[in-house]
Amino acid sequence: MDVNAKPIIQVKDVTIAYDDFVVLKDISFEVRQGEIFVILGGSGCGKSTLLKNMISLVRPVTGQVLINGRDIINAHGPELREILSGIGVMYQNGALFGSMNIVENICLVLEEFTNLPGEAMELIANMRLKVVGLEDSGYKMPSELSGGMRKRAAIARAMALDPKIIFLDEPGAGLDPVTSAQLDELILNLSRSLKITFVIVTHELPSIFSISDRVIMLDKETKTIIASGKPKELRDKSTNPRVRQFFNRQAGTNNR
Repeated sequence: MDVNAKPIIQVKDVTIAYDDFVVLKDISFEVRQGEIFVILGGSGCGKSTLLKNMISLVRPVTGQVLINGRDIINAHGPELREILSGIGVMYQNGALFGSMNIVENICLVLEEFTNLPGEAMELIANMRLKVVGLEDSGYKMPSELSGGMRKRAAIARAMALDPKIIFLDEPGAGLDPVTSAQLDELILNLSRSLKITFVIVTHELPSIFSISDRVIMLDKETKTIIASGKPKELRDKSTNPRVRQFFNRQAGTNNR
């Protein structure tokens, strides 16, 4: 990652609440072009809520999210559609449609955002599957794939429109350590070879140390960011006890 790269995402003073319950408050950070940026923290701290806010699924009470300088929160109609066409998303557990084969799952995105003929969409879907190592699995149903293969298929779907930004929500959840490490390697390879910017929600420490260029850590009690930087530096040098406890797997924190 180029440390001098320009910000491709800017989150500015975001506060998110459901009625009177505040989930996150005064959240601000930037994601640089080409980096693997991780949002972490304990259960219930608002990681997935923040990701949904960044892709316009959850509206904030206040604040902005700029993607390539364009405010996705206040965009509507054709402008929102154009912004969304430049990003890809892998939701928790992959969220593949079980009644469709893998190629059909990927083609859904292409049908939504393009006017390509069916043959072209099918070709693109198979190309994306080859990139993630599933070139022989396109016409299988999701139930026929292992957990790791379903996650790869979901990443292929997120890549359908050749986006430069991909959001991943808990990509390693439910996977064994070896499969999770293989998925981490895929993310690293995609970042390096295709210059994709990744924003990843996870609490899996091996993945955090393996793939992230920078992280922010959310805190359930303060409802804001309590640390940001390189994960190993936070583990070794942070003076915040909650940050040290998280990175060193120590008991005694409310963010377990």
